[in-house]
Amino acid sequence: MPLVSVVVPCFNEQDVLPLFYVSILKVMQEIGPRAEFEVLFVDDGSSDGTLEIVQELCEKDSRMRYISFSRNFGKEAAMYAGLEHARGDYVALMDADLQDPPALLAEMYACLEKGEYDCVATRRVTRKGEPPVRSFCARCFYKLINRLSDTEIVDGARDYRLMTRQMVDAILRLKETNRFSKGIFSWVGFRTKWLEYENAERAAGQTKWSFWKLFKYSLNGIVAFSTLPLAFASLMGLLFCALSFLLIIWIIVKTIVWGDPVAEYPSTLCVIFFIGGIQLFCVGILGQYLAKTYVETKKRPIYIVKKAKLD
Repeated sequence: MPLVSVVVPCFNEQDVLPLFYVSILKVMQEIGPRAEFEVLFVDDGSSDGTLEIVQELCEKDSRMRYISFSRNFGKEAAMYAGLEHARGDYVALMDADLQDPPALLAEMYACLEKGEYDCVATRRVTRKGEPPVRSFCARCFYKLINRLSDTEIVDGARDYRLMTRQMVDAILRLKETNRFSKGIFSWVGFRTKWLEYENAERAAGQTKWSFWKLFKYSLNGIVAFSTLPLAFASLMGLLFCALSFLLIIWIIVKTIVWGDPVAEYPSTLCVIFFIGGIQLFCVGILGQYLAKTYVETKKRPIYIVKKAKLD
């Protein structure tokens, strides 16, 4: 029978892991006659009892495996590590907090069994339970990145998906350190079927995604999948050069033709600050791309494993 690997990134999820285990068991029993399962927990340097609970689950159930990082490397690194060590013919990515309904796995597997698709992904059609400001910023981000990038990223897309081995191998070939998986999933291509569901709240515990972390993540996505901000910086430079040239001509004409002396405009300081701000903004754009390039050239490992049970 085909093997299905379920990769579960975990960071301080001790409260929800027992609930997740019960939920995933039901799905494994439902699909059981048609496939074998392994569940690979990736402990992303948790500081609570997450690793101890995962180790207990592995002792109790031979289908459970785990990797534990030496520190917190972030969810993107955890997902990559899980995909790299998953052995399945089909590989699923799923959060442990039950905001990704495990029950959908049965429908996702049924779609891939037919051979029409290479991936079954999920997207939220509502953001019920989220702060309004966060929901508004998320919608704006998807609109912005789809305008800036040639890679389409579906609004409300989750990392929760089931993929064929061929697609997983293609993703693993992209070894960049600054990872934005939502863009990578789209960039590699392959036929994807989307399943829609309403937003579900966490079963237990606290979200690990603050507004600042989400902002940095979205900025990383824009830099990783679009070079239009660089073109925008160049365009701003050309625009202000042209504007300053026209103003110089206008001052010369006023002085020579009408004898109008050059006035000491009180607004000069404001203009200087405005143009200086634009310059710093454009330098900041260049700095973001340079910083990402600098990190990539170091070729540091995406993650470091401290403990693991992979047999």
